[in-house]
Formats: sequence, structure tokens, C-alpha cells
Amino acid sequence: MTNTQSLNSITKPRLSVKVQIMAALVAIASAVVLPQVFHVLGAVSGLGTALGETFLPMHLPIILVGLLAGPYAGAISGLLGPLASFALSGMPGAVMLPFMMIELCAYGLFAGLLRNSRMPVIIKVLIIQIAGRAVRAAAILISVFAFGNESIAIPVIWMSIGTGIFGLVLQWTLIPLIIYRVENIKHEG
Repeated sequence: MTNTQSLNSITKPRLSVKVQIMAALVAIASAVVLPQVFHVLGAVSGLGTALGETFLPMHLPIILVGLLAGPYAGAISGLLGPLASFALSGMPGAVMLPFMMIELCAYGLFAGLLRNSRMPVIIKVLIIQIAGRAVRAAAILISVFAFGNESIAIPVIWMSIGTGIFGLVLQWTLIPLIIYRVENIKHEG
């Protein structure tokens, strides 16, 4: 490995397929449970689904599994998490489901691809967020302009960023802390 390569990436141990599958299953389950917790809190507080839309709880486990278990576990979790949530709870709504699946698949994939990158976790999270939202925006634009989808409006691209700003900040805070803790547990054990 050249010096340039060693500066840009680190080699984390490759996880077994069994560990990746288990990580993906935990992420999928978390992507179902966490939004429900936020929706229940929203219902109790009178805010309805606004808490889920604001804090983006489904995104957390998908980004984490990508960063911890790699691109396969991340992408599969991102694709199946919203689908499982929809099958069990009806959320996200049918109109948004394909876009959530595409976006979260992109989050998990990009997180996994950045897993071995030697950069601060916060920078990885920012790159993942930008890439995932860009993929989602592209999917919405293609749906509207190429396929004539009238069930979704273009402004939803910008509105979701504004609505989810607290969720983005939560990701900037929690994900680096969780990654730091997991990596320290590995070094201690």
C-alpha cells in the first residue's frame, strides 16, 4: 500500500457474512421500531407524525450499519427497512415509500463505502447525507419529469431538508459518538 493510500483509508477487519446479516437485521428492525417510538411520542404530544419527519429516526440505524458493517449490509438495510416499516405500520406513506427506499439504500451504500475511509466520522456523515439526499432528489425528478408522476411535488425535495434539519443535527451528534464508543469497545475487548 502506498503512503497516499494509507492516508486515505484504513483497513477494518472484513466482517463475516453472518455478522453482516445480523447487523442488517438489527438495522431493519431498528428502522421499523425507532420511527414508531417517535410517532407515538408525536401522537402523545399532539404533533402527529411531525416528530418522525423532523428527527429522521429511520436514517440513524441505516447509516450506522453501513459505517459499521459495510456497503452490502447498509444498502440492503436501507432498501428493506422502509419496506418492512410500511408492511407493518403503513409508514412511510405509499407515495413516499419508493423514494425512502432509494434514499436509505443510498445512505447505507455510501456509508459502507466510506467505512474504511480515514476521515472524521462527522465528515463521513455529511457526505452520506448529501449523497443520499441527492439520490432521492434525482429519483423524485426522474419520477416527475420522465414518468409523469403527479402524486409527488418537486418542492418536497427542499421541504424535507428544512423539516429534517433537527434529524440531520441529531445524526451529526449521535453517529460519531456511537462509532467512537463501538470502536473503543473493540479495542478494549
